Amino acid sequence: MAPDSGTTPLVVAVVDDDAGMRHSLESLLESAGYTVRLFPSATSLLQELDLATVDCLVTDVVMPLMDGLELTRIIHQDRPDLPVILITGGDLSIDKVPRVRDRRALFRKPLNSDRLLSAIRAAIGDPMPPPAGPAGTRD
Repeated sequence: MAPDSGTTPLVVAVVDDDAGMRHSLESLLESAGYTVRLFPSATSLLQELDLATVDCLVTDVVMPLMDGLELTRIIHQDRPDLPVILITGGDLSIDKVPRVRDRRALFRKPLNSDRLLSAIRAAIGDPMPPPAGPAGTRD
């Protein structure tokens, strides 16, 4: 299902403790046709969001109380096939990123918008053509 005027937009949840990053991602994803749900922490997402309504999760790795890796582990207990894309300003090995549908995605800040959108489209099976350029770090 592509995000266009004839279908229900796909939902991407964004978790980041940095308000500026959350809103930048919101603008990017909405401009690509996605419905975006923003959360300032992993715990707020777990308390407020019905995971069945989400098509993809984009989460920061380093956050207070619960990091993005722990959030991913918890979410995958209920939704093992939910694509999760991790973003970090730190040093994290791709080997630590869990696989979903034989994919894993890790992006370092500052983010490349085209690569991130391409990774989201590939992760959720969105048939919209990806922007030009290589996809995010995957194996």
